[in-house]
Amino acid sequence: MIGLKGKVAVITGGSQGIGKAVVHKLSSLGCHCMIWDIDEGKAKETMKELSANPGNIEFYKTDVAQLSQVESATEKTIMQFGTVDILINNAGITRDATLKKMTIEHWHKVIEVNLNGVFYCTRSIIPIMMDKEYGRILNASSVVGIYGNFGQSNYAATKAAVIALTKVWSRELGKYKITVNAIAPGFIETDILSTIPEKVMDMMKSKSPLNRLGSVEEVASLYAYLASEESGFISGSVFSIDGGVTL
Repeated sequence: MIGLKGKVAVITGGSQGIGKAVVHKLSSLGCHCMIWDIDEGKAKETMKELSANPGNIEFYKTDVAQLSQVESATEKTIMQFGTVDILINNAGITRDATLKKMTIEHWHKVIEVNLNGVFYCTRSIIPIMMDKEYGRILNASSVVGIYGNFGQSNYAATKAAVIALTKVWSRELGKYKITVNAIAPGFIETDILSTIPEKVMDMMKSKSPLNRLGSVEEVASLYAYLASEESGFISGSVFSIDGGVTL
C-alpha cells in the first residue's frame, strides 16, 4: 500500500475486534500505530501479538468520552511519534433496547462514546494535520446508521450522526488536504458473536447474497486503502461493507 510506511496512525478502540484488525493491517504495512483504548489488558495483548510487525505499536489508556483524557492522549502521541497522519475513530459501544425500555443512562452513554468521542478525538488532532496540510480521518459508522435497526435507537442515531460529521468535516478540512471518510460495516464476524446462537448466526448470514458474514480483515483492508496516499481524491464518502445485505 503506497504511503503507509512510516506514517503515524491513532486507532481508538484498537485493542479488539475491527480496531485490532486495523492495527494489525496498518502496522504490517509499516505504519506506526498508537492505540487509544480503555482496556489496558487487551491492548497489551494486542501489542505483544503484533510485535513482529514492522510498524511500531504503542498504547495510551484513553476514555474517548472524556475530553481531558483525549487531550492528554494527543500530547502523549506527539511526544512518542512527533505527529499524527491518520485518525481512525473506531471506538464504540452498544446498549440496546427498544425505545420504551431504553434508559436515559444508556442513551447518554452511547452518545458520549460513539458521538462525543469522535468529535473530541478529531477536534484534538486536526490542528496537527492542518499545520502540515496532510491527513486521513476515518470514522466508523454502520449500516444501521443508514437504514436503522430495531432496538438500537441510541446506536443508530450516533452512527447516522457520524456520517453527517464526515460530510461536514470533508468540506471544512479539504483545503488543508485532509480527507474524511466513513466506513459502514454490516454483519462482521467478531469475538462478540461467539455467544450468539447458531440459528441467529444463520439468519444473519442469510441476509447477505454472499450467505456469509464479513471478516474483520476485509474491513481492515478497506481502512488501509482509505488511510493511504492512494486514496487522496476520496473524501466525504460513506463506504458500506456489508456483503450486499442492504440491496
